[in-house]
Amino acid sequence: MANKTLNIEGMTCASCAKAVERATRKLEGVEEANVNLATEKLSITYDPEALTIDDIKAAVEKAGYKASTESVTKTLSVEGMT
Repeated sequence: MANKTLNIEGMTCASCAKAVERATRKLEGVEEANVNLATEKLSITYDPEALTIDDIKAAVEKAGYKASTESVTKTLSVEGMT
């Protein structure tokens, strides 16, 4: 099983969060799906052999919301430039 957190855009109420949970829990291979409305995040546990992140994103978008994976920002120092 794989665990992933996705950002969900467009939710405005608890019903929105429940709609995203219902849409993702229906997918074959999903073990658990929980939405936090305050942070606008979906935490999902799924079987990566039965389901891809793109499948999950498509289910969220079909429910009327936008899903994106969390991005990581890194700051690198660059030396030797003149």
